[in-house]
Amino acid sequence: MKVTLLGTGCPQCHTKRYGPANLVRHGDVSVLVDCGSGVTQRLVGAGSPGGGLDAVLLTHLHSDHLVDLYQLMVSGWHQGRSTPQRIYGPKGTRAYVDGLLDLWKDERNLRIAHEQRPSSAGFTAEVVEYGEGPVVELPGLSVSAVKVDHRPVEEAYGFVFRADDGSTAVFSGDTRYCPALIEAARGTDVLIHECFIHGLMKPVPGMRTQEGIDAVASYHTLSAEVGKVAAEARARFLMLNHFVPAEFDREALSAEVARDFTGPFAIGEDLMSYDIPTRTLTHGDAHWRLGERPA
Repeated sequence: MKVTLLGTGCPQCHTKRYGPANLVRHGDVSVLVDCGSGVTQRLVGAGSPGGGLDAVLLTHLHSDHLVDLYQLMVSGWHQGRSTPQRIYGPKGTRAYVDGLLDLWKDERNLRIAHEQRPSSAGFTAEVVEYGEGPVVELPGLSVSAVKVDHRPVEEAYGFVFRADDGSTAVFSGDTRYCPALIEAARGTDVLIHECFIHGLMKPVPGMRTQEGIDAVASYHTLSAEVGKVAAEARARFLMLNHFVPAEFDREALSAEVARDFTGPFAIGEDLMSYDIPTRTLTHGDAHWRLGERPA
């Protein structure tokens, strides 16, 4: 199983950290986890265009995690997709997708009529709403959901991927410190976890207040906590992603995480990949096995 961080950013606009999205590949199966801004470009950059996805999984219905869903369908159709996009999301996903397709109905029908492609099926969606427990079974790969604590968002989940070679990968989704997630991630090969870097965001008159900053921090996992989460889960490898804010001191963050987690970890970057069987981390032209260089 191979995990690729497609977008490691947040709602802030950033040229190097796109919106939250991740890709899991195993054998011939490709699964997208969340659909943040720029995901279609990142999928192409990862060598796995969205037209070939077997499933799209949404952790929750915050806009930064699904804003490019319609663009994914457009580009997938352009890439030759001839089957409906299969979308798995929490309660409310079907209504969201129906509304999204209805909003773009006239534009979509015009495209289909004008471009005269062999099939329009790729421009449709099949939606499955899931709860805690099994989500989908794919060839050689199964996914289950664990409810996480992102209140006031009630329907928020992390995912546990299990491959037929015994490898596992756990995605935190958006959550504050969550014992249920820690239990689900126990002994996982890789834990992909969000990170709110506490103390960097400051009040800006007319833009954000300290109360607002505190409110956002309250339903995310702080940088001072994420190492503890990985340690308690006994994760074999930790990949940090979905950074708030998008700009930060990498060395300072690494030092903060290392105070609690003595295992290997990586400060995620867009298009960074981790191959579980070979324990190889890849970013751009750089390849290294875990332990060859510091995080």
